[in-house]
Amino acid sequence: MVSLEPCVRLLIDTKERGHMKSMQCQRRTCLLALFICGLFGCDGDSEITKNDVVVDSTFTALQVQLFDGQGCSDAACHGVAAAGDLDLRAGTAYGQLVSVQATGSTLNRVEPGDRNRSYLFQKLLAATDPESARINGAAMPTGRPPIPAALLQALRLWIYAGSPETGTVDGTAELLGTPLPDPTPYTIAPLPKPDPAEGLQLEMPPWLIPAGTEREVCFASYIDLRDSVPDAVKDETGEYALTDIKELRQDPQSHHLIVNISRVPIEDIHDPSFGDWTCRGGATAGAPCEPTDTTACGVGGHCTTAPVDGFGCIGFGPVVPGAIRSAYPIGGAQKAQDYEVLPEGVYYRVPLRGLLYWNSHAFNLTAQDHMMNGRINFMFSKEPRYRSRNLGRESVANLFLPRTPPFEKEEVCGTVTLPKGAHLFALSSHTHKRGERFWIENPNGELLYENFLYNDPDRLILDPPLIFDSEEESARTLTYCALYNNGVAADGTPDPETVTRASRMPDSVNIIGVPGACTPVACVAGKIGAACDGADDNGSCDSAPDAGDGLCDACTITGGESTENEMFLVIGDYFLMDEAE
Repeated sequence: MVSLEPCVRLLIDTKERGHMKSMQCQRRTCLLALFICGLFGCDGDSEITKNDVVVDSTFTALQVQLFDGQGCSDAACHGVAAAGDLDLRAGTAYGQLVSVQATGSTLNRVEPGDRNRSYLFQKLLAATDPESARINGAAMPTGRPPIPAALLQALRLWIYAGSPETGTVDGTAELLGTPLPDPTPYTIAPLPKPDPAEGLQLEMPPWLIPAGTEREVCFASYIDLRDSVPDAVKDETGEYALTDIKELRQDPQSHHLIVNISRVPIEDIHDPSFGDWTCRGGATAGAPCEPTDTTACGVGGHCTTAPVDGFGCIGFGPVVPGAIRSAYPIGGAQKAQDYEVLPEGVYYRVPLRGLLYWNSHAFNLTAQDHMMNGRINFMFSKEPRYRSRNLGRESVANLFLPRTPPFEKEEVCGTVTLPKGAHLFALSSHTHKRGERFWIENPNGELLYENFLYNDPDRLILDPPLIFDSEEESARTLTYCALYNNGVAADGTPDPETVTRASRMPDSVNIIGVPGACTPVACVAGKIGAACDGADDNGSCDSAPDAGDGLCDACTITGGESTENEMFLVIGDYFLMDEAE
């Protein structure tokens, strides 16, 4: 057990660096410190009873440490009394939580992959951080102190991983103070298909990610949904559906999934650059198929091209003359699960026919191969008036801006200007794992948005939307910033385990056109933190001449597609009321 000093130091360091823009920011940073204490242990955090007995799953450990250990399953609460018609006793809890609607709420008690729509998590969060909770009513637990931060973090990770009943969710053993079996890949429960009169589903052809690897891939499939979508929800061309709800659910191994519609004409679908079209999944897996025959691979099968490693589908497929890019995104998310509801009257356009480019980025930290799965549902708009616009396109120029040296922290900022008349209704962020904090300020410097979880960022809904109607660009310009930590430990010392390292870059950074490769400039062993010059300069890192214990491996942060690299992107949505569509 360590002391609270590192947690306190984190708060002091954050304040001294000038990151405190508001009391809300101070409160959330304190909450982050509590989560770090939950991860690593702090004096006074004795509310979790450590357990040396190996249990069979993360959910079993949650049962022992949270539901039973925090009194939730006591007879007078969610035991025999089953308050709120919820029984949290062992053997019953899972079946009453996952995908089961809460009493007196439209939310499920646990929505696989989505903490924001999980009533149980929001109820517990309301006691720890009331301003962040997205529900009304009394917090839980009733009449008791808030649950320890480590348990709340473990619950969040379990929900994010798809709420499995069996198996180990990575990172939960330490938080729960309970030994667990090694993690295994998890296939999330499929997102139910909408009623054809109410929505449509795009299903990603599953693809293999081998054990212990990270891959970003691109592959193609063909859709033609024109005959299955009601004419009343199509645009005037009949080629697009107008939708206002988007829900994505994929296996938790995913870092992002972006679905693009290609500009390649359908008649070029057999261009040699695509390679062979074969069935993936179903009874005819591996057989050649005709992509424009949507029944070619039978039930559960997909006619698709082979996954090709690369970045953002750039360079995939044939070149389209006159186009900057051969495809543009129509849906997806920078995390494993996502749920978006547009404001009244605002809509997305979803193409009903064409070539889809699936850009999927995932990492498999387990010892077992895994087939990645993902689905996106679009629900039809009833009164479409204003087309949704993406703010992220305006910040792409800063995507690879972070260049933080080894064993240092760096604050990076950019700006994005909204068009006159923009109604901004949502904000989010995207960094990789060295993005310690991300925030967005409005034109007068006030904090609008803040996030600390790179792989599960908050999506801030602005209701009513913020309207930017000034003639002055400065009054329509948002500032967005991120703090990158390239290997600085909580006590300020160099941390060789969290610094960017050349030896840990995935093979994909060596593919032509894929960014992210780096040259070592600092030592990770021997004279840790000392300067060196490339992977062959280990001698400069030796603790003494010819000691042979040095290793030159630490890099400046490089922009790229892997989680060993970094990105810097503001994400948001707006609409223009006077725009003719």
